[in-house]
Amino acid sequence: MSTICETTLRVRYAETDQMAVVYHSNYIIWFEVGRVELLRQLGFSYLEMEQDGLNLPVVEVKCRYRHPARYDDEIVIRTRLSQMRTSLLGFHYELLRKADGRLLAEGESVHLVVGRDMKRTHLTGKYLAAFHAAAEVAQLATHAEAQAATQAETKS
Repeated sequence: MSTICETTLRVRYAETDQMAVVYHSNYIIWFEVGRVELLRQLGFSYLEMEQDGLNLPVVEVKCRYRHPARYDDEIVIRTRLSQMRTSLLGFHYELLRKADGRLLAEGESVHLVVGRDMKRTHLTGKYLAAFHAAAEVAQLATHAEAQAATQAETKS
C-alpha cells in the first residue's frame, strides 16, 4: 500500500481571480479531492462510509501558500494520512505544479469520526483496518525519511 496518493487536476478559469491566480479557497477544495482519492486508494469511497453511517467532518484545516497557481496549470495533489486514532483522522497535503515540481501550497486537515446522529464514534471493521494499515506504512516511511535526512547531514 502506498503512503501517498497522487491526484492530478488542471486549474479551471472559474477557479481564478482577475489576475489569473487561483483564489485561496480552492486550495481547500483540492485538499478534499486528494482526501477522497486517498480513501479510494485504501479500498473504499467516502460515499460508502456515509452509507455505512460514518462521516468525517472537518474540525481543523490549515493551508500555507508558497507560490501562486495560475489558470491552466496542471496541479499534483499529494495526500497522506498523518494522524490516526479510532475517532480522529489527520491528513497532510502538498500541491505542486506538475510542469516544474514547485511546491505551491501545503496543509493539514483534522476530521472527527461521527455517526449519522453527528455524535463522536469510532472507526470499525474495514475502515479501521484500512486506516490502521495506512498509518503503519506512513509511520515506517516517516521513520525512513528521518534516518535518510540524518545520514545526509552526517555526510556533509
